[in-house]
Amino acid sequence: MTGIGTLAQVDPRGKTVLLRLDLNSPMDPSSKEILDDKRFREHLPTIRHLSESRLVILTHQSRPGKKDFTTLSAHAEKLSHLLGQSVTYVEDIIGACAREALRAEKPGGILMLENVRFAAEENLTLSPEAAAKTHLVRVLSSMADLFVNDAFGTAHRSQPTVVGLPLAMRSVGGLLMEKEVANLSRVLSGAPRPVCFVLGGTKVDDSIGVARHVLEAEIADTVIVTGVVANVFLAAAGHRIGDPCLHLIEKLEYTGEIGKAKDLLARYPGKILIPETVAVRKGTKRAEVPVTDIPKDLPVLDIGTGAVEKMEACIGRSGTVVFNGPAGVFEDPEFALGTHELLRAASRAKFSVVGGGHTAAVIEKMGLTGRFTHISTGGGACIEFLTGKKLPAIEALELSKKKFG
Repeated sequence: MTGIGTLAQVDPRGKTVLLRLDLNSPMDPSSKEILDDKRFREHLPTIRHLSESRLVILTHQSRPGKKDFTTLSAHAEKLSHLLGQSVTYVEDIIGACAREALRAEKPGGILMLENVRFAAEENLTLSPEAAAKTHLVRVLSSMADLFVNDAFGTAHRSQPTVVGLPLAMRSVGGLLMEKEVANLSRVLSGAPRPVCFVLGGTKVDDSIGVARHVLEAEIADTVIVTGVVANVFLAAAGHRIGDPCLHLIEKLEYTGEIGKAKDLLARYPGKILIPETVAVRKGTKRAEVPVTDIPKDLPVLDIGTGAVEKMEACIGRSGTVVFNGPAGVFEDPEFALGTHELLRAASRAKFSVVGGGHTAAVIEKMGLTGRFTHISTGGGACIEFLTGKKLPAIEALELSKKKFG
């Protein structure tokens, strides 16, 4: 566990608390309706823990230039519904309206300030020291007694409300932040052996970074690769993966990752499990082929049954399974087999961690949420943590503990 302050170490009752959340959610671009409230639900324990404080919520939706970069009125309404308590939306961040609303607030009340990324300074990438000197942080820190960062999903960002506030005022991690750090730290040290990482999806560079770190540090006993990640490893192993797969790798700018995958296969023989069979679409049906005979003109859409069985057996022997990214085009029922079966196998492990994102959504749809030890709320932050990098938000909270006690 890193040296961040926790809510158990402070008494927030009667105090004004700035609470940084990550409520960035899928939205309908026309109606502005929030389509998935999972992130809201994950933060409820922290919000309820602060029920005797004057609570000021800082959060964001999307970023400048995106279609869903919008105000937070719908977010305040959604949170009000989930809490069963009024959350006052303030169409301001550090202006007179925000300060007046805070002055009128009583202990137990909750304000949600406007999308913090409406403030230009919040979109800068800064060191904690530089972020603490921004006008945004100086004004926000003057408005409250304590800062609580519960936004693990933004922990890999070096933005003012993430890294600047901890250097400007007493700061601790929220309950979700604490849970994320504890579970992911356990993966890197002290997890039940053997440890198996299942790396799939399309983020090949991130997955190769994780594979390299966990193999070099002897954190993982086995790394299983699926999805586009597997296609890169198949190419690295000398298999012809077909033109559609090669074109996708080029489009995603991952051609350079093939050499890195080849290096890992050479350095860690027997440690990286690549599929021996894959699934393609022939006509309108699923067809399975060995990786030595992938059709030149067809994309690989899933791992094959033979690969599933071999990977399931490996997962079944593991005490810890870390799962990040689907095994194929799971949105199509014909090609969801690999993703579904490997997730079912992973859910039976003694200690199981999921990297969030698409995989978390699949798990929820399958009704398996309660069977995993931990499902991360931060895709990018989770991946960076597992590559052994120090996350800016965690580092800032550690600095705050040293500075303010």
